[in-house]
Amino acid sequence: MAHLEQSFEARFSLQFTPTSFMLRIGRREVFVCRDFRQRNYHVSSLIDCSTGVQAGYLEILLCRKWLVILSKARG
Repeated sequence: MAHLEQSFEARFSLQFTPTSFMLRIGRREVFVCRDFRQRNYHVSSLIDCSTGVQAGYLEILLCRKWLVILSKARG
């Protein structure tokens, strides 16, 4: 199993479980994990997009269960 260097900072406070993974495609990173955050707004039942915690990040919530984070790879 290859170790991938994580470029997300501690502010994301993501829980790493066996159901999370990260792909690096060229200069982009795609991180997929189960969503554990409590949302204070109405979330669409199919797909919900929002800006990430940091500049340059895009969060996509799929089926209120899976969180996909798109970002620019570092290094």
